[in-house]
Order: sequence, then C-alpha cells, then structure tokens
Amino acid sequence: MKVILNEDVRGQGRKGELVNVSDGYARNFLIPKKLAMPATPENIAVMKKQDKERKRKFEEDKANAEATRAKLEGVMIKITARSGGEGGKLFGSVTSKEIADELFLQHKIEIEKNKIIQDEPIKSFGVHEVKCKLGFEITGTINVNVVEK
Repeated sequence: MKVILNEDVRGQGRKGELVNVSDGYARNFLIPKKLAMPATPENIAVMKKQDKERKRKFEEDKANAEATRAKLEGVMIKITARSGGEGGKLFGSVTSKEIADELFLQHKIEIEKNKIIQDEPIKSFGVHEVKCKLGFEITGTINVNVVEK
C-alpha cells in the first residue's frame, strides 16, 4: 500500500515522502497513529503543493541569509566595557548577547545570540573578528571594536 508520511518514520522515510509499505503495517500502525495517510489522488495533490511551499520557503530563507551576510561585510560595532586592570584586560568579557544587541542598535541587523560563535571569550580591548552562522552553511563575520568606558 502506498502512503504519504506525516512524520519521519525510522526505516521507512522522512516527512512528506511517498512510500510503499505492507497493508497491515499501514492500516494497523501508521494510519491510526497519524504517522501516515493513504496515497489518494487528493492527498498526493496536497503533498505536491506542500513540497512547492517548502521549497519556496527554503529558497527565501537562504536568500535572507545571503542578504544578511552581505550586510555584515564591512560593519564595525563599538562596545564599551570597563577596564579590569593592567595590560588592556577587561573586567569580565564581551558576550554574544551584547554583540547581538549592539549590532541591532547600531546597524539594525538582527541576529540571534546563539548564532554568534566565539572561539574564546573577548577579554581585551581592541578590534576582534567574530563569526556567526546564518544557516544553510553560510557564515558571516562581525568586526567588534571594544573600547574602554
């Protein structure tokens, strides 16, 4: 029996796929648990429409990530921090949340704080490069200038 999967089913396929399974497995397990629906012509038409919508959304999100990366090129954000003593050290460190907030305030570019990747915490004054993952294997670079308060 051919069914369209509503959820990922281990050993059978992923959500939205048309798969061929045994009649008993479909009638007794997949369909009652709402993991699949029978592959009728109406359901197949709905599946194709959802596939088109999913692909359109994927392309739109990827284009948004590319646009954000283009906006980030050449952008410098300025963060003021307290001095922690000698040698140009900070009192504490600059966090991803601070970087995301300042990026939005200064340049109106919104990036979630969990997408900003810091290899090591920023604990000194000066200019630092911070990577951010924008999705779809697209990464951008944020230039952060930490100055003394």
